[in-house]
Amino acid sequence: MLGKKKFKAPKITTVIGTGTVIQGDVVFSGGLHVDGTIHGNVLAEEDERAALILSEQGVIEGDVKVPNIILNGTVAGDVFASERVELIANARVSGTLYYKLLEMAMGAEINGQLVFTEQAESPRLGYDNKGMAGAAEAVNDGVLEIEEAAQKPTTTTE
Repeated sequence: MLGKKKFKAPKITTVIGTGTVIQGDVVFSGGLHVDGTIHGNVLAEEDERAALILSEQGVIEGDVKVPNIILNGTVAGDVFASERVELIANARVSGTLYYKLLEMAMGAEINGQLVFTEQAESPRLGYDNKGMAGAAEAVNDGVLEIEEAAQKPTTTTE
């Protein structure tokens, strides 16, 4: 294990216990341990040592943006980890997982995409308010441009 920096989780400063249900976003600093359910996004304040620990009973229905994440529960949403993610055997992620360093145990599930990123800032997932219709329109425009180019006569001089 030469050259590897061992992660040391910060002191847990916030606990969301079993049976607790939170409706809305949770913003924290330090360490957050979740045994309950969060219906909203989970965001860490700007601190590269901030960590989320989601136990086997824990559920998050929303996006997670925390530098260091240890999952053994369920996340229904996108996960952005600017430092490291550890997926323990009972971890279930339904969404895109953005990571810099990933450790995954046998049995953990990701139903979505895995995206490696070296950048500290997580990518912005924004839409231009056109949704899928806008995407289809952009594809159709590209196809039309290609078809129009193909129909133009070409002249060559030798």
